Amino acid sequence: MSAQRWDLVVLGSGAAGLSAAVTAAHGGCRVLVLEKADELGGTTAWSGGNVWVPNNPHAAEIGVEDSEDEAVEYLLSLSRGLMDPDLVRAFVRSGREMVAFMDDVADMRFFAYRDYPDYHAERPGGKAHGGRTLEAELFSFQDLGEWAHRVTVSPYYRRHQMMLETPTGSAVPRVVPEEEWARRAERDERGMGQALVGRLLRAALDLGVEFRTGTRGEELVRDPSGRVTGVVVSTADGRDTVEADRGVVLATGGFEWDERLRRAFLRGPLTHPVTVPTNEGDGLRMAMRIGAMLGNMREAWWTTVTELPEGINRMNRFMLSGDRSRPRSIMVNRQGRRFANESTNYNAFGGAFHQEDTVAFDYANLPCWLVFDQGYLERFGTVGHPAPGPAPEWVAAAPTLRELADRVGIDPEGLERTVEEWNANVAQGRDPHFHRGEFAHDRWWGDPSRKGTIEASLGPLDRGPFYAIPVHIGALGTKGGPQIDEAARVLSIDGDVIPGLYAAGNVMASPFGMTYGGAGGTLGPAMTAGYLAGRHVAGSR
Repeated sequence: MSAQRWDLVVLGSGAAGLSAAVTAAHGGCRVLVLEKADELGGTTAWSGGNVWVPNNPHAAEIGVEDSEDEAVEYLLSLSRGLMDPDLVRAFVRSGREMVAFMDDVADMRFFAYRDYPDYHAERPGGKAHGGRTLEAELFSFQDLGEWAHRVTVSPYYRRHQMMLETPTGSAVPRVVPEEEWARRAERDERGMGQALVGRLLRAALDLGVEFRTGTRGEELVRDPSGRVTGVVVSTADGRDTVEADRGVVLATGGFEWDERLRRAFLRGPLTHPVTVPTNEGDGLRMAMRIGAMLGNMREAWWTTVTELPEGINRMNRFMLSGDRSRPRSIMVNRQGRRFANESTNYNAFGGAFHQEDTVAFDYANLPCWLVFDQGYLERFGTVGHPAPGPAPEWVAAAPTLRELADRVGIDPEGLERTVEEWNANVAQGRDPHFHRGEFAHDRWWGDPSRKGTIEASLGPLDRGPFYAIPVHIGALGTKGGPQIDEAARVLSIDGDVIPGLYAAGNVMASPFGMTYGGAGGTLGPAMTAGYLAGRHVAGSR
C-alpha cells in the first residue's frame, strides 16, 4: 500500500467523504477513500437521506422564495452567539453551489419538499412552507454492479422507500401499491440514505476513485514543515502508511460510540446512539494529536430513542420522533410531570433531557416515559406495530393511570394530576405550559390526517388501558471536532491553517453550532464541507 501515492486520501465513506472524493476527482485528482468498516456508506446509508440546504436551486420549483440573507438570519437567530457569521454565510452560499454540482456531476436528481417546515420556522428567516429540505430520487443499485452489496443497509428504514412516502416526509403519507414495491425490488431501486450513497458512489467510481474497506486511520503523517502528507492506517494485515500529495480529508463521523470521549466532552448523557458503531472518534483523535483547535464539543445531534427486545432490529433500538408528537400521548418524568413540548424536534429535545434537578443532584427528566391511551393505540399503533392490533408484550400496560405508574416507577398522584390538567387544556384547544401544537413543526408531524392543525398534536388521554414506553437520550452523531475555515481546512489551536488537513461531516465542529435548521440538517453541512474540501484540494496544484 505504501508504494502508491495519491493526491487526496479521504477517511470515511459517508456523504461527507464521498462528496469530497467526487469533487476532488472531478477536478482531476487521484483519490483514495479508506473506510474503517467492511461496508461503505456510514451513517448516511442508514439515514432518511434528507439534505437541508437553504436557498438551494430547487426551492423555486415548488414556489418557495428564499435568499442567502434569510438563511443566515435564521441560523444566527438560533446561535446564542456561538456561530461565526462569516463561516455560516460561506456554508449557506456554498451549499447552493454544492447542490448544483452534485445534480450535474453525480446525477443526484434532488427535489425540494413542499410544506416541510424548518424546525424553528417561526424564527426570523425561517421557512414554514418548505423548500430547504431536499431528497434524491430512487436509485437502482443494479447500476453499482459488484459494489451493490458493499453498502451498509439501515436497520431502521425500508430500503426501497422514499422519505416523502413516510409519515415524516409527507403531509399525507403516500400509499405505495404492491406492484410498485415489486418493481422497485426487482430493479433494487432504493431511496433515502441508500439513494444518496448509491448515487455518490456511482459518481466516484466513474471518476476513478478507489476504495478500501476494513482500513482504520490511526495517525496523520506530516513533513518537516508541518504539512499533512499522509496517514498511518491499520488493517487485518497490520499497519501501513498511505501517502497523500495534496491532503487528507477527515470524514470519519463523530465520537458517540466511545464512552471515554462522551464523558470527556458532552454536556450530558448520551446512552443510545443510532449511528453505525464504528463512529468512535478516530478522526477527532488524529486531529487532536497534531494540535487542532476544537469547537462545539459539548453538542450532538440529539434524539429520542426507546430500547427494543432482541431480534426486532439489529440495533435493538428505535427512534421516537413521530410517535411522541401524536395526539393522545404525553411524555412525563419520574414525578409524573410533563417537561417539554413533546412535538418539538428531536435535536432540541436534548436540552430537556439535560436539565438539572439541583435539589436531587440528578437529571430532572431522566428517566422518562411516553404515556398514551387505548385511543392512541387504535389510531396509530406503536413502535413498529401498526394499528389496529394489540400493543406488543414489552410495552407496559395497565387498566388505570395509577396502576401504570406503579408498574413503571412514576409517581402515581403526579401522573394523575398531569393527565387531568392535560385533558382540561386539550378541551380548550391549547397547551399553556409548552405551547404544543402552536408551531409549524408540531403541525407537520403528529396525526397525518390532521396536519396543519393544532389537532395534529393535541388529544386527550381518557380511554384505558394506558401504556408507557421508556425513552432514552440518543443521537444521530456528535457534532464537535476540529474547527475549519471556509475551505474546510482544519485550524490549529493558534488559529492557523494546518496545511493539507481537511474535515467534513460529524468529525468537524459544525459551522451551525448547536442548531438543527431542518430535516437533513446533518447531511447538508456535511456534504457542503466535503464539496469545499474537494474543491480546494483540486485547486491546490
